[in-house]
Amino acid sequence: MKKSKKEEKKKIDVEINEEEEVQVEEASKKKDKAKPEVKERVEELEKKNEELNDRLIRRLAEFENYKKRTDLEKSEIFKYAAESFIVKVLAVHEDLQRSLSHIDDENKDALRDGLKLVAEKFTQILDEQGVKKIDSVGKEFDHEYHEALLQQPSEEFPANTVISEVESGYMYKDKVLKHAKVIVSQEVAADVEEVKEVNNSGE
Repeated sequence: MKKSKKEEKKKIDVEINEEEEVQVEEASKKKDKAKPEVKERVEELEKKNEELNDRLIRRLAEFENYKKRTDLEKSEIFKYAAESFIVKVLAVHEDLQRSLSHIDDENKDALRDGLKLVAEKFTQILDEQGVKKIDSVGKEFDHEYHEALLQQPSEEFPANTVISEVESGYMYKDKVLKHAKVIVSQEVAADVEEVKEVNNSGE
């Protein structure tokens, strides 16, 4: 009886061992089967990574070329931006040269009229470009548009008013291109007015 139990136990142990061996063998087979799949997947990912890197490098190179091209175009635009304006100004320059080449004592009036026409033509060209002369005389002094060279007492104008323009100022569209250099009125001192009144009464 004892022997049969031992044999039975031994038989069970053998079966368990065989089953474990089968499981180990199957796991090993699965592992061996999985190795090529993982390797293929890794190779596939590496290939995709290389393709993405190549694409990125090409895009960067294209962007650099585009940037260089646009910078060059921009530089050309800025370099020759005043071309059309210069062509118009050259016409005025030629008119002035012609007028100066015909100066003599007998045609002073004709020369004056010719220069007046040239000046009007020049003003028109500037006007077309958005350049306007700042209207200063009689206006209240404004540091945005005027540069005061000196102040002068005046009975004709209120204090802080532009009474004379030494150099004209110009606007380019909505920007001050050149401030007008002006003389600004100053309030007449009270003691000066009193002296004038005394002088007037003495007369």
